[in-house]
Amino acid sequence: MEKENIAVGLDIGTTKIVAMIGKKNEYGKLEILGVGKSKSLGVARGVVNNITQTIQSIQQAVLEAENNSGYKINDVVVGIAGQHIRSIQHTDYVIRNNPEEVISGKDIQLLIDQVNKLAMLPGEEIIHVLPQEFKIDGQTEIKEPIGMYGARLEASFHVVVGQASSIRNVGRCIQSSGIELSGLTLEPLASADAVLSQEEKEAGVALIDIGGGTTDLAIFKDGIIRHTAVVPFGGNVITDDIKEGCSIIEKQAELLKTKFGSAWPGENKDNEIVSIPGLRGRDPKEISLKNLSKIIHARVVEIIEQVFTEIKAYGHEDPRKKLIAGIVLTGGGSQLQHIKQLVEYITGMDTRIGYPNEHLAGNSSEEISSPLFATAVGLVMNSIENNSNSAYKIELKKEVVSEVPTQVVFQPVIEDKEEEIQNHLHVEEELPVTTIASETTEGKIRRSFFDRYVDKIKDFLDNAE
Repeated sequence: MEKENIAVGLDIGTTKIVAMIGKKNEYGKLEILGVGKSKSLGVARGVVNNITQTIQSIQQAVLEAENNSGYKINDVVVGIAGQHIRSIQHTDYVIRNNPEEVISGKDIQLLIDQVNKLAMLPGEEIIHVLPQEFKIDGQTEIKEPIGMYGARLEASFHVVVGQASSIRNVGRCIQSSGIELSGLTLEPLASADAVLSQEEKEAGVALIDIGGGTTDLAIFKDGIIRHTAVVPFGGNVITDDIKEGCSIIEKQAELLKTKFGSAWPGENKDNEIVSIPGLRGRDPKEISLKNLSKIIHARVVEIIEQVFTEIKAYGHEDPRKKLIAGIVLTGGGSQLQHIKQLVEYITGMDTRIGYPNEHLAGNSSEEISSPLFATAVGLVMNSIENNSNSAYKIELKKEVVSEVPTQVVFQPVIEDKEEEIQNHLHVEEELPVTTIASETTEGKIRRSFFDRYVDKIKDFLDNAE
């Protein structure tokens, strides 16, 4: 029987951790086999600050995804975010030994390796080296140099840099959860894969992913990534403002925000009031919806203005860099009422809400098609690009299911995990983590880069033992 290519993405967010298992169906669409979601307890603003709690949350999400799908997870592609992420533009070149030979993937890899050796600030590490445009012997605006002739190969790169310790902490959490790390992807890039069309990337578009702890930005123009940034504010600061402003507990503030919140105060009438039960027998609190949306509005304006500053820093006002397709909002924060209108008002750019349903199979549930799961869907797509075989079917399922309640079906497998992890952490991986999926320049570069990068993290973790 032919092996299925099962892909797994793990989105470690500030409010939730999502493990998603999927595969490509016969129409080339993404079929989601199982999703596991758990409350994220050890992450603040996209950065792990409590290893133990993060491991528990990851295990809970992974177990739920395994139970829902009937597959056992081996390895995952993980999203990296956090306020420590920054991006730089860099240009580099190589002189080829034999200009009479056609340019191949090896030449481009040589150039990539050169960029990877760039000196960074202490404690920083390069996460992505993304080629934008190539130049061969002075000929500019070449997107695909493979197969061409030339002596001097030059390229401009978008280099994404992050804190080495934060990246290694994520690696440690995953390995300690009993699964392998097969790839790292910047979260805004994963979200972009899930919600943007190729036409939008060509025309010029800014993707704003409003998460719980951070707001991520990715700008595309002429089909190429041009700018990435992470703003250290998200939906959680809005909840905190409501909590302080209305003197209520966090759980109530979150409910108020999602059920009655609006980013546009003019929409609420003065007499619209919601009553909240008091704590331990205290009198209920009455909160005006107009005041609630004023609190939300003030914070959302601050977030959007910070993101708009980044869009202007990219050079949006230059006619050649104009983002014709405007803005796409995704992530949990994009579900706030009237946020689309507010973003259009502040930026003057066309805006739509991005749903990850374009790449999903037709029978996908409404919940998975929500902007909440955009990053997770993008990570599964990234894992499929790696040609992953990240999970295998649990054969025992059919025999056991008639006698045992569902939630306990896969329990024995997980309980053995602790011992398995300890044994596994000391064993060196012999097989390469990922294989090259596509023969295009970008495909080759991405895969080979991830192979080396993931191996580097594994070596570090193994030596840390």
